[in-house]
Amino acid sequence: MAKAQNTLPPIGNWREHLPYNSTIDVTASSQKIYAATPYSLFSVSREDGEISRLSKVSGLSETGISTIHFDQTGDKLFIAYTNSNIDVIDTKRINNIPDLKRENIAGDKSIYHIYTDGDRAYLSTGFGVLILNTVKYETADTWLIGNGGQPVKTNMFAKDVAFFYAATEQGLKRTPVTTSNPADFSAWGNLSGSNGLSATACKGVFSMAGKLFAWQRDSVFVQTGATWSLFFANGFPIVSVNATDTKLVIAQSNVLGGISRVLLLNVDGTTFKTIQQAAPISYPQKAIITGGETWVADRFGGLSKWTGNSYESFVPNSPGGIATGEIIAYNDIVYAAAGSVNESWIYQYNRNGIFRLGDGQWTGYNSFNTPQLDSVLDFITVAVDPRDETVWGGSYGGGLVHIKGANSFQIYKQTSPISATIGDPTSYRVSGLAFDLANNLWVVNYGADKFLHVLKNDGSWQSFTAPFLLNQNAAAQVLIDDADQKWIVGPKGNGLIVFSHGASIQNLGDDQWKRYSAGAGNGNLPAGDVLSIAKDKSGFIWVGTSDGIGVIQCPEAVFSTTCEAILPIVSGGNFANYLFKGEEVRSIAVDGADRKWVATQNGVWLVSPDGDILIAHYTEENSPLLSNDVKHIGINGATGEVFFGTDKGISAFRGTATEGSETMSDVVVFPNPVPPNHNGLIGIKGLKTGSFVKITELNGRLVYQTRSAGGQATWNGKDYKGQSVASGVYLILVTNEGQAERAAGKVVFISK
Repeated sequence: MAKAQNTLPPIGNWREHLPYNSTIDVTASSQKIYAATPYSLFSVSREDGEISRLSKVSGLSETGISTIHFDQTGDKLFIAYTNSNIDVIDTKRINNIPDLKRENIAGDKSIYHIYTDGDRAYLSTGFGVLILNTVKYETADTWLIGNGGQPVKTNMFAKDVAFFYAATEQGLKRTPVTTSNPADFSAWGNLSGSNGLSATACKGVFSMAGKLFAWQRDSVFVQTGATWSLFFANGFPIVSVNATDTKLVIAQSNVLGGISRVLLLNVDGTTFKTIQQAAPISYPQKAIITGGETWVADRFGGLSKWTGNSYESFVPNSPGGIATGEIIAYNDIVYAAAGSVNESWIYQYNRNGIFRLGDGQWTGYNSFNTPQLDSVLDFITVAVDPRDETVWGGSYGGGLVHIKGANSFQIYKQTSPISATIGDPTSYRVSGLAFDLANNLWVVNYGADKFLHVLKNDGSWQSFTAPFLLNQNAAAQVLIDDADQKWIVGPKGNGLIVFSHGASIQNLGDDQWKRYSAGAGNGNLPAGDVLSIAKDKSGFIWVGTSDGIGVIQCPEAVFSTTCEAILPIVSGGNFANYLFKGEEVRSIAVDGADRKWVATQNGVWLVSPDGDILIAHYTEENSPLLSNDVKHIGINGATGEVFFGTDKGISAFRGTATEGSETMSDVVVFPNPVPPNHNGLIGIKGLKTGSFVKITELNGRLVYQTRSAGGQATWNGKDYKGQSVASGVYLILVTNEGQAERAAGKVVFISK
C-alpha cells in the first residue's frame, strides 16, 4: 500500500491531518489520478505512484468535497464543495468561482455532477443546471428546467451531437443543442414514461460508443432509435455508473447482503470483468478506466488501482476520521479522541476510537480494527500512563479502556466502581481522566451516583461523593494542580468543582470540596456553564465558560482563604474589555512560552501569558484552519505544533514556542543549512526557558537578538534593518540569566 508522507512543517506553517481512507470520487488527467474524500483530495502520479495531498493548507478554498471532474481538453481540474463553492485548478493557479456559494437560493444548491464541453462546464445541481464560463471563471447561465420552470434536482448532464440531456428527479429530459433559449423549461421534453423508460427519476445519463444510456432505479437502459431497452440489472443496488470509450463501469454495494463489486461491461452488455475483493472493495463509490487500468474510489477502502487481477492501494497516511474529543501529547506522541457529545451531553455513537500520531505515522484503536472495542464507542477523553506510556481512554457509554498494546486491552465498567448513568443502566460514561504525581489515575464518571473515582497505582480503587447536589451528576474534564487538588468541569450549569483528599486518599475524614459558579461571592466565574480548564506555568487555573474566561490565581489557598476568579482585561477583539466576553471558550491549551491558545466557535485565538494582549486570531477565512468550529486544542511541546480539533478535521500549526528545560541541552538549529527561498522561520531549540539568543557574523558583528519562547528561539533570517542576510556562516550565542554567554552553534545560509 502506498502512503504519502505528511512531514512536520517549518515554524509558522500549517499542515492538515484529514482522513484520507474514505474516497468518494475519482477522475484522471494524463499525468495524475485524482481521488476525492468527503474532506479533501489527493493525487497519484501515473509515472511513479507518488501521492500528493490537496487541501486548504495547499491553497484550496474549502474543506468538504461533493464531486470532482478533470477536463482533458482544457487541462483543468474542477472541484465542487459541499457548500456550493467551486475551485478550478489550471496549469498556473487555483481559480475560485464563489458565485453559487454566495447566491441566495432557497433549497438545494448542492453540486452532484460536472460535465465539460469546450469553454463551458455544465453543473448538475439541486435546482437545475448551472453553466460556467471556464475561460473567465464565472457563471454564464442558469437553467431551471423543472416542471413549470421550478427548481428540480438534476443528477447528471450529458450532450451528443443533437441534444442536451439532463437526468433529473422528474425523469430524463432533453432539448436540442440548437435551442435558442435552453433556460426556458418548455424547451425541454421528458423522455421518461414512454418508449421503455419508466415515469420515475433518472439518476444518470451518458454516452458510450455512439449509444446513449440512462440509469433509473437500479437498472441501466440503452436507447435504440426512439425506444429504450434494458441494458443491465442484476437485482443489487447501483451506487454509480460511469462510461468510457468502450466500457460501462458500474459500482454496486449491498450493505445488508454484503456484496460489493465493480462491473466492467462491454457495449453489448456482456461482462468484461468483475472486481470483487473484500480488502479494498467494501463500499465502492465510483470507478474509472484509464490507460488500461481501473481505479476505484471506495468509501472505506481508499483508492485502488487494478491491473489484470492484481491491485495496489493508495491511501495518504492519516487518522481514520475527524477527532472532536480531547487532544494530548506525551513524549512527542499525539493522541486524539475521536468521539464527541452534543450540547445536551448525549452520546453520538462514534466508532472511531482514539488516533495516535508517532514518528509521523497515524494509527488508531477502534471497533473497526479491534473486536474487543466493538461496543465501546464515543471516546472523548484520553490520558497517558507515566509509568509505562500505555494509553487510557474514556468512552462516553462504554466505560474505561486501558490500551496496553496493539492487541491488548482491558475494559473497566461492570466489574469496577465505574457505575452506569442514573436512568440509563447500560451506559458507563467516562468523561475525564488525569494522572496525579503519585501515578494514580483519576476518573470522572458522568451521571453516576459517585462521579469521581481513583484507580491507585497499587491497582485498588476508591470512590468519592460530593457534599452538594449536582444537576444530573454531570461532571467532565479533570485537571490536577500543583497542590494535588482536582479541578473538575461541571456541565449542565454545575460550575467548577474543586476536591482535595488531604494527606491521604484513604482517609475520607479530611476531604474538602468547593464549587465555583458565576458572580462575586460565588467564585466570580464569568458564567456558571464551564466548558474547559487549563493550568498555566504559574500554576494558575484558567477557566473557560460559555461567556468568557476567569483565572484562579490562588489555587493553593482555595480552601483556606477567599479565592475568587479574576476576569482578565483585554483591549480589542470585540470582547467588551473582558477576555472572551460573549464567546464559548471550549478548550484552552498552554504552550511552552505560557501563552494561551483558545478554541471558540469563531476560530482560534492566541493570547499573552497574562491574557491582556491578543497576539493572533486564526479563522478559516484568514488561514488554513479547516473550520471556525474548533472543539479542542492540544500542543506537542517537543515540536511546538498546535493541534486544532474541528468539526471538519484536525488542523495543525507549528508555533514558535516549545517546552523549555531547566538546563540548556544540545542546541539544534533547523533547517541547517537554510536553503534558498526557505518558507518559514529558523528554529533554535534545546534552550533553557527564557534564554537570550544572539546571531552574529563570524567577526562578532551583531545581526539579530531575541529571547526564547519556552525552549525555542526563532529567527526570520533578516537583520535589524529587515534585510535578508547574505550567504555564509553565522554564530549563535546563548545567555541564560546569571550565566556567562556561550557559543551554542552555527547556521549556514545558502543563496540561489
